[in-house]
Amino acid sequence: MVIERNLLISILKLTKTGPVQRELVSREARVPVQVVDKMLKKLSDTGFIQDDDQFIEMSSNQRVVMAVKAVELGADPERVCRVLEWDEFEEITAQAFEANNFTVKKRLRFKGAGRRWEMDVLGCKEPLVACVDCKHWRRGWRRSAIMKIVEAQVERTKALAEALPSLHEKAGLVNWKKATLVPMVLSLIPSPFKFYNNVPIVPVLQLPNFLNELPAYTISLTRFHAHIT
Repeated sequence: MVIERNLLISILKLTKTGPVQRELVSREARVPVQVVDKMLKKLSDTGFIQDDDQFIEMSSNQRVVMAVKAVELGADPERVCRVLEWDEFEEITAQAFEANNFTVKKRLRFKGAGRRWEMDVLGCKEPLVACVDCKHWRRGWRRSAIMKIVEAQVERTKALAEALPSLHEKAGLVNWKKATLVPMVLSLIPSPFKFYNNVPIVPVLQLPNFLNELPAYTISLTRFHAHIT
C-alpha cells in the first residue's frame, strides 16, 4: 500500500506540467523498475493513466481521481494537493456542472456589501445558481473549521444575490428575470458531515451525482433570491 501510494504521488508530481517519461517515475518514487512497470500497467488498464510504453499522460479528471485514490491509501491530503494544480480542481468542477447542463462562470469578482468578493465557480441553470467555494485541501476537517468555511460562503453568496441585478450579464445570466442562489462547499475528500446549516459540503468526485439531485431538494437548502429584471 505504501509503495502504491508513493507511486501515485510521484506520478501526480511528474505529470503536473504534462506527459512524463516512464523511467523518471521509478527514480522519483524510489521503486524498482519492474515494480513500477507492473503498477503502471494496472493503472493503464483501469483508466487512471494513458501509457504508450514511453510516456505517461493524464487528463485533469484522471489526476483528481488519482489524488483521491492516494488519500484513500493514507497519503497526507496536504501533500497530495501540493501536486495538484488549482486550475485542475476548478476544471473538474466545471466539467461536472456542464455535463449536467449548467453553464459555468469561474472566478467571478464583484463588489457588494462594501467590499470586494470572488466566487470560485458559478453553476447556472435557470433559475438556479450554485455558488461554489472550492476547498483544495482541508487538514482534519474540524467542526470549527467547517463552520467558518460555510459561514463565509453563505456571506459571499448573500453579497452576490444583492449585487446580482447590476452584474447579471457579467455572471452570464443574460435574460434571466430571477435567480435562486445556493451556497456550496466543494472538497477533495469527504468532510465528517454532508451538510452544515443546510449548506452542502460535497466531495468533488461525488459532484455529478449531487447535481442530478440538486433541483429536487433546493427548497431544503440555504438559499437567496434575486430579482434581476
